[in-house]
Amino acid sequence: MALVIALVLSVFPIIWAFLMATRDNRSAYQVPPPLLPGGDFADNVSRVLDAENGIFLRGLVNSAIVAGIITISVVFFSSMAGFAFAKLHFRGRTGLMLFIIATMMVPTQLAIVPLYLIMIRLDWTDTLQAVIVPFLVNGFGVFLMRQYAVTAISDELIEAGRVDGCSTWRIYWSLVLPALRPAAAVLGLLTFMLQWNEFIWPFVVLTPNTPTVQLSIKIISAAHYTTDYAMVFASTALAMLPLLVVFVVFGKQIISGIMEGSVKE
Repeated sequence: MALVIALVLSVFPIIWAFLMATRDNRSAYQVPPPLLPGGDFADNVSRVLDAENGIFLRGLVNSAIVAGIITISVVFFSSMAGFAFAKLHFRGRTGLMLFIIATMMVPTQLAIVPLYLIMIRLDWTDTLQAVIVPFLVNGFGVFLMRQYAVTAISDELIEAGRVDGCSTWRIYWSLVLPALRPAAAVLGLLTFMLQWNEFIWPFVVLTPNTPTVQLSIKIISAAHYTTDYAMVFASTALAMLPLLVVFVVFGKQIISGIMEGSVKE
């Protein structure tokens, strides 16, 4: 029963956002809230796409570029680092791992001011690289992949690869990376969702000339003297669709990856 209640509380805001995207602005003030879709979805979407010279579409494209590049980079570098920390022996391995874990304890907000000063020095303000480069790798990704690699990759698998004459890179690419696919799918999903929903840093370093999807929603909501909730919910619903698609795609990868093992008998 508790799980059912938690599910309803979690899903209702999403369903309500899609319902409000199909209604006019007055429906946002109704008590109790409407539970059936209306007939204004096409009009609301049209107004969102036309608002502020098409800022929402620009935000969608920019967010897809930013979230896609960061997700690929985080999964790639974190899987390599996780493999190295889990199965390779080198001096300072424990100390470096502790340092990476320590970086996870520092709130992102503390780095905004120095990071912004760096972006000014590099002349990267109002550019996509300002929201891409600082997040190409993160401590959580390395920690997650390292913890998964410890149990998912056997020492015998590594030794078998070396006996066959594989280099460390070939072992990683042909043996380790396929075995890490379930964890990589989870990390990719979490990273894409985090970057797609990121607001604070793009709000600081970008302008309406180069918006992300979350920044474009904020600009649309503040474009009038009174908030047009129909447009806000319509833009929010459109912004959630890519996340739902990514979730379905990565969900299939997670399930298929769990069914496979790195060592087959």
